[in-house]
Amino acid sequence: MIAVGLVALALISGLGTRDSGLGREPSLAKEVSSTVIASRPSPQSRVPQSPVASRQSPEPGSDLTIYLVTMGNGTRIWERFGHNAIRIVDATRGTDSVYNWGTFDFAQPHFLQRFMTGNTLYWMQGEDMVRTVDIYRYTNRSVWVQELDLTPAERLAVRDYIDWNARPENRYYRYDYYLDNCSTRVRDVIDRAIGGQLKQAMASHLTNTTYRFHTERLFQFDRAVALGTNIGLGEVADRQLSEWEDSFLPARLMDHVRDVKFRDSNGAVHPLVKAERQVFVATGPPEPRQPPDEMARNLAIGLAVAVLLGVLARGASAGKRAARIGFTTVATIWTALNGILGMLLIVGWAATRHIFMARNENLLQFDVLSLALAVVLPLAIARGRAVRAARTLALVIAAIAFVGFAMQILPWFNQVNGEIIALTLPAHLALAWCVLALTLAPATAPVRRGGAVQPVASRSAA
Repeated sequence: MIAVGLVALALISGLGTRDSGLGREPSLAKEVSSTVIASRPSPQSRVPQSPVASRQSPEPGSDLTIYLVTMGNGTRIWERFGHNAIRIVDATRGTDSVYNWGTFDFAQPHFLQRFMTGNTLYWMQGEDMVRTVDIYRYTNRSVWVQELDLTPAERLAVRDYIDWNARPENRYYRYDYYLDNCSTRVRDVIDRAIGGQLKQAMASHLTNTTYRFHTERLFQFDRAVALGTNIGLGEVADRQLSEWEDSFLPARLMDHVRDVKFRDSNGAVHPLVKAERQVFVATGPPEPRQPPDEMARNLAIGLAVAVLLGVLARGASAGKRAARIGFTTVATIWTALNGILGMLLIVGWAATRHIFMARNENLLQFDVLSLALAVVLPLAIARGRAVRAARTLALVIAAIAFVGFAMQILPWFNQVNGEIIALTLPAHLALAWCVLALTLAPATAPVRRGGAVQPVASRSAA
């Protein structure tokens, strides 16, 4: 489960689609006619030039128009968080191009290794505006464009930076799903063009959101992915976000820039967004505004596991062989799964660059000691061996999980993991009680074998 969540962590935060959803499906643009700009059979759209403008010597950059382009969320995992890009209409070059920083490819050499260790490489790529809109119309994802009210010098700075960034030696970067993704790269390009005023305007304004809030909100249609990701995210994911940080999501960046005013290079103060329109309206469900409340569901699952363990343990103590086998099987699977997840959390924290897996209080619920309990538990229940070790481990694991629950009332621990505790703590407590009940039962407790009742041999406490 957490492995599914870890895969999602590397594929979220505004990726668009594989290879930006553009370079891998050359037939799509032919299937949908564009209603935005008339296209021509070349990599970029031609923009008509004024005969008068061609005879003049305008200020450098005055022939450019810069837009923030935002694409809505899609149905695939890496589309859940939307996408965005910078659009540059260049009247002199006769082009209308869209540049995004969300391009990746599963076929990259060592892609899986890089992804698991937090070293995934993404790159910047340009594409024709007509083809871009056609692709997102075909995949039923909304598209908005916001014209930025920049001076010619600022527009030229954007174009020159993107030209530099598009070079093969400059286009790759190490992707981080929250701190350095397609949306933060777009945000930073705009901020650079206006001398850092975008960050200055947004960084001091706090939102009521966190990284975990947005992740659960946008993954709620993928329940297993949402649960696995929630387990994998540590305390840092629960920090309250400023508008600047909140703009790791394309839709949030689009919302925030609407309210930004800045002083341009000529000294005039005015809104950053000059005009806005929606190029394509998707017909799918709108983006969820709130994360789901999974507390009741998780608590029900945790209690169901606890009750199942209790019923099987009761039957085992009454001498029912099938119940003893059932209890041993369920308890071993539960403890092994918990231990494996705990090991993944430790590796993610200590041995990768996934910084949002650090300081994860879920380690108190998914304890690596559970791996040892998974080994000794069958020996203790079925054969009467390693009984003392099984008791000790079960009690220690339950106690540690309870400490994780008690920490919720302390001000120094801010991780929002109540839903995870609701899922795990009831089963941990029930398992500890069941192990004590079974291993401390009188030595003469009967066991049914083949219909005959036989006394149980004395157990060793080794």
